[in-house]
Amino acid sequence: MNKAELKEAVCKAIDARYADIEKVAMDIFAEPELGFKEKKTSAKVKAVFDSLGMNYTDGWGITGVKARMQGRNSRRTVALLGELDAIICRDHPNCDPVTGAAHCCGHNVQIANLVAVAMAFKDAGIIKELDGDVVFFAVPAEEYVEIDYRNSLREKGQLRYLGGKAQIIAEGGFDDIDMSMQMHVDPTDNPNGEFQVGASCNGFIGKLIEYRGKAAHAAGAPDKGINALNAAMMGVMGVNAIRETFRDDDCVRFHPIINAGGDLVNVIPDRVKMESYVRAAKLDALTRYNTAINRALKAGGDAIGASCEIQDLPGYLPLRPDENFRDVLRANACEVFGKENVVEGVHSAGSTDMGDVSHLMPVVHPWVGCVKGVLHGASYNLDNKEAGIKKTAKVLAMTIIDLLADDAAEADRICTNFKPILNRESYCKYMDSISEAR
Repeated sequence: MNKAELKEAVCKAIDARYADIEKVAMDIFAEPELGFKEKKTSAKVKAVFDSLGMNYTDGWGITGVKARMQGRNSRRTVALLGELDAIICRDHPNCDPVTGAAHCCGHNVQIANLVAVAMAFKDAGIIKELDGDVVFFAVPAEEYVEIDYRNSLREKGQLRYLGGKAQIIAEGGFDDIDMSMQMHVDPTDNPNGEFQVGASCNGFIGKLIEYRGKAAHAAGAPDKGINALNAAMMGVMGVNAIRETFRDDDCVRFHPIINAGGDLVNVIPDRVKMESYVRAAKLDALTRYNTAINRALKAGGDAIGASCEIQDLPGYLPLRPDENFRDVLRANACEVFGKENVVEGVHSAGSTDMGDVSHLMPVVHPWVGCVKGVLHGASYNLDNKEAGIKKTAKVLAMTIIDLLADDAAEADRICTNFKPILNRESYCKYMDSISEAR
């Protein structure tokens, strides 16, 4: 079959499997799990792979699952990624009542697209017509949350990094992959759905911040104490005081939370723990602003005689989508969604660990407008399943066909023109240097 016939066959197979695809999406939505804890979600993915007779390896980043379909030749390998984890949003109507986890990030939609392409390739016999392999990789912990908990796993040697793809890079899970793709959902008012071919994103450094003071009776002897909560507030105000120095084009963000702010109301708080990110659009800016923010945070402790200990942790690198890869994706998106519903997208202040992968190999990361409400918010709702888990699956499948048909010439052209910034060794060296710096 030629490429047009292969695309027609895969699209028909996705249509025929729609009920199965939707069921996977909603089953995962009903049982959200947080990063590195996605045992039920991982089992659901494995059940699909088992039903398709696909061999897989598991345990990648604790819960990740990796399956490979081999083409008639294995000239290049394209990975389609989907993320297993949820976010915490206790006000979402479908959150887990115990953990507060909810799929108001749309990762269940990613997994639905992953299994949709796998099902369609199997059902229509697509892979035997291609000159490359496809890896279907369900990966954990894209949401960089519960930093204190994850860092405890790191200190026990169970993790090297706190994000799923970063951990899998270190484990060698991307060593046999040439290029990678995945999608994220996005809010839209367009009833037809909207396909953003994807732009760049911020990177970030993770932070654990601890202020230590001195306990004393809050009313009877406050002069005998050192208020760590006041030190923390001064530190945050110090960061606010330097925000005017943040260049607009560096897209800097700092957004801390307080994990522990005192134990009893009638005792001067002697210990305050915080988590945060420092985000920026480029690696050099990230390092520069992180140093300035650390200085401001420490000054909060100095102002009242408290101590401030900051532990910087490797976060995510800025996302760099490959332009040649995006051209192939865009053409297929226009065919499925209609040119009027395909947009380029702009730089995002948010972050994704797909940015780490983009420093090693060509990557695309489209955003699909198929939800209403606010991402990570209680109003989030997947209201356009047609766009999210049918049209998008067709775009991804058709793009893989373009890459791997005809001796995988398109994949080979993109990979040949791509100039990696890092390899696994230099990536790990850079990431380790963040936590080693003091």
